[in-house]
Amino acid sequence: MQLNRRNFLKFSGTTVAGSVLGIGLKAAEAEAGPLAIQYARETTTICPYCAVGCGLIVHTRGGELINTEGDPDHPINRGTLCSKGASIYQLRHNEQRITEPMYRAKGAREWKTVSWDWALDQIADRVKATRDATFTEKNAKGQVVNRTEAIASVGSAALDNEECYLLQKMLRSWGLTSIEHQARI
Repeated sequence: MQLNRRNFLKFSGTTVAGSVLGIGLKAAEAEAGPLAIQYARETTTICPYCAVGCGLIVHTRGGELINTEGDPDHPINRGTLCSKGASIYQLRHNEQRITEPMYRAKGAREWKTVSWDWALDQIADRVKATRDATFTEKNAKGQVVNRTEAIASVGSAALDNEECYLLQKMLRSWGLTSIEHQARI
């Protein structure tokens, strides 16, 4: 490179600008302090809201959720999230979040908090009662069908393939014929 006045000014201007910028970055870095997710456990998962299946990175420390963000390595969303996915942190950190099952009796106006054991027993009892009352062993032609058409299931986009497979097996064992998945609706 031939050093003439023009090249000298370009070179020295770039050097000064780089030095000033470098000092500014170091000052900003010192002021910012350590990252909030430093030493946090990083887990990848998928967003539970819709059937798109966007990837999320969840940071936890000591079993506590401290951050959620889009996964830039995920092939579907490549780090971007919709407004619902971006607010997923609030699923865990929200003062208005209901954390216990609630029940409203027939004709009642108010919801009451119930135990998990009671709620799950009620669900199991009602599923069994409905299945027993509506179970069909043979159709009008006399063919064995072993089904109930009074219960339906809509799966979740938050389930992975293995969970969907197990859910499908369980529902088929009950005789359900109306089994759908959120991704198909």
